Amino acid sequence: MSTFFPGYAVPISTGRTRAIRGTSILKVLAILGTGIALVAGILAWVSHATSEPPARYMCPPDCGRPPTGQPVAINPVFTAADGSFSVSYPVASSAYKVTTSRTGVTAEFQAGDGGMLQLFSEPANGRSAEDIAHSLVERTYPDTKTAYNIPNAMVGYHPGFGLVADNWPQGATSNYMRMRVLVLVAVKNGLALVASAVGPYREFGPGSGASKPSGANLQLALDMGKYVNSFRWRGDPDR
Repeated sequence: MSTFFPGYAVPISTGRTRAIRGTSILKVLAILGTGIALVAGILAWVSHATSEPPARYMCPPDCGRPPTGQPVAINPVFTAADGSFSVSYPVASSAYKVTTSRTGVTAEFQAGDGGMLQLFSEPANGRSAEDIAHSLVERTYPDTKTAYNIPNAMVGYHPGFGLVADNWPQGATSNYMRMRVLVLVAVKNGLALVASAVGPYREFGPGSGASKPSGANLQLALDMGKYVNSFRWRGDPDR
């Protein structure tokens, strides 16, 4: 309805006009909301369809990949003639006298307490890592007494078996010296990789110096870990 004045035409709004305008705004908002929801749903579906689920690991035995970078970056690498395995070993220096053979490396520790580190392989022949470890100790040091088994032992980031044992050989002065023996073994593809160390038993304490103590009570064990981690079987990915 409109009221006319001379020369002017002024529309007078009514309640019906306001209702029509209000309904139009609600429709626009509803259309916009529906469009936004539809676009968001499509984007969520695309994101779900193109993304991969996160990898889940249970460690052990599946401990994923090792840390980024080479475990041993500055040491030489021994590779078996048939390419069945490789391992890093200490640089020949005043601290180590190194010899290599067909099956691995022997490093004689000539500093501190001294000792012998061996990194080598042997055929598993159906034996478990535990059987091989005990067999090696009994064959090399028949009079040893097992101190404890190493929990969650690994060689080359592969689950295996480890033990710590004690031996009391008689020295040149007829005195008996307590020697500590440490053996770690893992089996993969029928090949056992072995890391062993032997040296004088040391009871670490406050007066042992500034260096960190060895949980195995063996000074050589402080330098052993990085070589154990560097073991690789044929076909293992780069680390």
